[in-house]
Amino acid sequence: MYRKFPNLCSPLRIGDLVLRNRIESAPMAHPNITEDGLITPESIAFYELRAKGGAGVVTVSEAITHISTGKSHDRNINLEADYMIMGLTELAGAIKRHGAAAGIELSHGGYRAGADNAEKYAAIDDIRYSASAMTLPDGKKVTEMPKEIIREIVQSFEKGAALCKKAGFDMIMLHGGHGWLINQFLSPYSNKRTDEYGGPVENRARLALEILDSIRAAVGPHYPIEFRISAEEYLDGGYMLDEGIKIAKLVESRIDLLHVSTGNLISPKSRRTHPTMFDERGCNVFYSEEMKKHIRIPIVAIGALSDPGMMEKIIAEGKADMVAAARALLADPYLPRKAMAGLDEDITPCVRCNTCFAERFRVKTRICAVNPVIGSEIESRNTSRAASPKKVLVAGGGPAGMQAAITAAKQGHYAVLCEKTGELGGALKGEKHIPFKTDLHALIKSKELELKKAGAEIRLNTAVTRKYAENEAPDTLIVAIGAEPIIPAMEGIERANVIIAENAAAQTELIGKKVAIIGGGLVGCELGIHLANIGRNVTIIEMTDMIASNSNASLQRVVANELREQKLITIKLSAKALRIEDKGLLYIDNGGNEGFVEADTIINAVGRRSLYEQAEELLDSAPIVELVGDCIKPQSIREAIYRGHHAALDI
Repeated sequence: MYRKFPNLCSPLRIGDLVLRNRIESAPMAHPNITEDGLITPESIAFYELRAKGGAGVVTVSEAITHISTGKSHDRNINLEADYMIMGLTELAGAIKRHGAAAGIELSHGGYRAGADNAEKYAAIDDIRYSASAMTLPDGKKVTEMPKEIIREIVQSFEKGAALCKKAGFDMIMLHGGHGWLINQFLSPYSNKRTDEYGGPVENRARLALEILDSIRAAVGPHYPIEFRISAEEYLDGGYMLDEGIKIAKLVESRIDLLHVSTGNLISPKSRRTHPTMFDERGCNVFYSEEMKKHIRIPIVAIGALSDPGMMEKIIAEGKADMVAAARALLADPYLPRKAMAGLDEDITPCVRCNTCFAERFRVKTRICAVNPVIGSEIESRNTSRAASPKKVLVAGGGPAGMQAAITAAKQGHYAVLCEKTGELGGALKGEKHIPFKTDLHALIKSKELELKKAGAEIRLNTAVTRKYAENEAPDTLIVAIGAEPIIPAMEGIERANVIIAENAAAQTELIGKKVAIIGGGLVGCELGIHLANIGRNVTIIEMTDMIASNSNASLQRVVANELREQKLITIKLSAKALRIEDKGLLYIDNGGNEGFVEADTIINAVGRRSLYEQAEELLDSAPIVELVGDCIKPQSIREAIYRGHHAALDI
């Protein structure tokens, strides 16, 4: 039959294993395991979903072989735990029963041991080992790893690999990148040893080679071994691509698959390890392309890959033999299955908001802003269609309303979505005009298609009033009418040179050379970055002492770093706008000092207020009325989508 993506969908032989396609579900740690490192039903369901979604191989993340010195996070899989074989066997079986190969990543934190959180999770006796003694940026002291512990660790990898093979895993990945122990030995930044493990790259690679030999001894000659490498480190004193290639050549004869990543997470320059919205998709593929010129074994490419068309081109052009995706398979675990069927337009895109990172470290959960199933996989797989279908009217076509209508229709209800304007998307509609935010526009388009395929009726240019709702007579009314921009009580706010933030990106021809943005929340900051990118001089006025404080912690850091790199942006924190004039904006700082920003255009980005009063008028318009999204209070896209989804499930 015809395949839209024939190279991506073709099988690949790795050792004695045949993968059904060229898509790897990259290692993603699942924090819901026991404190002593045992696998739980929740973590099994998390990985199983990626297998059901059609990935060729699903790689379980960060199994620690030497827990007393190598535990990198407060919840790691502990391969030394009693009865670990039971959970491993159930996990491997859950992946394999859906046709995917089950892989598992073996790792050791080195100086990252205990770095995740509390001291009670620190390495034994609070000692952190690495290739050499050093002081980390956080002030922690690191001890040079003695040779007797090196030997223990090499043996632990052999035992861990044997255990994983016995449990039914099809392949082993060895983590040799990102600043974990093996990378610490490989890197001249952290390896200053003068013995046989230090000095030239051949010596610095000795630990990796000894571990690979120990794994091979445990699993046999034809069992697939994958090695995850950072092609370069983005680290002063670290290695560059030329030495990354030398390392790859040294390990090549001992492995079956080379997973080409990049970066060392100790470096603030390593954002490309997990590319942000400000990076091009596929930005790291040139590393695998360069490796292909020197390495004969199959190679895996990474780099915020989510488009099957791009994945197909990478393989067709010989830049890699496989592609790996992580965040993309949180947003849509069924991406591989949809690619196999040529239904790429059905894929829910990852918007690279970094909610998955932020929530992992904030509250120890694994979720996705655009996929409400992540984090509740067990509950979701037990959901059945409604026994008694109802008529569901949804007022508002933003993210919350769209998700509510999608879920209601998929549950078998007759869902009608009404949007008062001529376009779906709510507050996200304007994102299509900002190049680094086009993923959000793509999300709206994918949700619109999902609405239609689910059988929901869409009525544009239709406001839901009390009378309209009563005439429709729904069993359930879901109100998702959103919020509106706050117009501050400020002299001059009505001037012609003032633009509302959500309209600004679509009206750049009206925006002058010098711009003042009132409000340094996420919207104001992202708009400022966009305007600076197209040559405007931007000053952001923010009342608090932090920019983008209404975003998740991970995204806030990404935005802050991007702002610092912008030469055309000035930020004034702890400053309040006082008055808008023809030639600019008067403000006052928290010390009582007034200042003036010359500006041709003033952009109002002080925030949004909920339309609760309008929503409240609809509370008695149907037997069951649910309020979701911004009409309760302005909230994140994650909160809107999750609430819309569960409001529909509750019908």
